[in-house]
Amino acid sequence: MNHLHIAVLRAGIAMAVLFGLFGQIVVIPTAASDEVDRFPPYEPFAVPYATAAIVGVACVQVALVATWKLLDMVDHDAIFTPLAFRWVDVIIWSSVVATLLALGVTGHLALFGLPSPGDGMELIGALGAATVSTGAGMAFAMLVLVLRGLLRKATDLQTEIAEVV
Repeated sequence: MNHLHIAVLRAGIAMAVLFGLFGQIVVIPTAASDEVDRFPPYEPFAVPYATAAIVGVACVQVALVATWKLLDMVDHDAIFTPLAFRWVDVIIWSSVVATLLALGVTGHLALFGLPSPGDGMELIGALGAATVSTGAGMAFAMLVLVLRGLLRKATDLQTEIAEVV
């Protein structure tokens, strides 16, 4: 991977982390407050759901930082080392935490529901979004787990080749 690609990826990661911070500090709390103002029965759910959203975004940011570190290892041609596995594990665990948060929200919405100002479509939409987020998180965690296995195999082959040479 050449240095231009790595620089572009790092710029994208930096922008994503900054957008995440903006979402955590401004967008999520403001949206929760606006929803409570629009429909007061949402008040008991505003803080827990906003907290879950903020922590979910933080999990994505942790995975992005780990990706940055892996890019740094690629840039220094050191990706086939034990340190790479630690960063891949950070990505896996952050995605598992985010998936468990989404699963918790899905379970809460499915079992207890939320009061709805209209015909209940808001609840159905929120339940659908939480379910899709849970499924996507599970798929992502499994994909990265498979990729970790491929990294293990490539690292073993790299070590074998180094011994032969």
